[in-house]
Amino acid sequence: MSDAREGKNAGDLVKLLRFLLVAGEARLSGDGALAAADGRVQPFSPAALDEALSLGLVRRAGAVLAATPEARAHLKRRLCAGETPFAGQHRDVAEVVVVRDGVRERALVNRLESPLAALARLKEKTGGAFLPESALAAGERLHADFTRGGLQPRMTMSWEPRIASRQKGEAGASRDLTDTALAARLRLARAIEAIGPELSGVALDVCCFMKGLETV
Repeated sequence: MSDAREGKNAGDLVKLLRFLLVAGEARLSGDGALAAADGRVQPFSPAALDEALSLGLVRRAGAVLAATPEARAHLKRRLCAGETPFAGQHRDVAEVVVVRDGVRERALVNRLESPLAALARLKEKTGGAFLPESALAAGERLHADFTRGGLQPRMTMSWEPRIASRQKGEAGASRDLTDTALAARLRLARAIEAIGPELSGVALDVCCFMKGLETV
């Protein structure tokens, strides 16, 4: 296999794992794409899916795919080892500590893809970071739960992560909400309550709606 083909296959696998890790789970559509609960659609390579299944990185239940616990560690190793050609020039990767289900673990964040990318690069006059890693990690978690909860497409003033998402003419909409999306909405609601009314709007605008700090 040529280096170019190997690089493409590695890149396709990375894209697949990234999508599933953010989405929580996704459904196979008939047009060769994955559809997440938040409405995002990602084309996928059948070869990458076969590899992910054979390596135990993805589990399949009918038409529904989800990343396994091993997927995150595998993705981290691939990124650290530089197995995706040319990706390094498009990444500003940093390691942060995140909390998942009460467990602290390290994760890689691409600052160039992060909604907090601009803030992460800001420096104090002393040369230190404008925001501590803990604040950046909290912002990343807020954005991830906003996305997993399926709230991203609803670009309205009504941002609240409501459990019952049914609207008029959408019979059964709340039943279609996955456990992953529901859990993400609940985490988001708790986080916003903890932040408080004075700063919660700013946190949502910057971390979730990706507005520049100078505009909020």
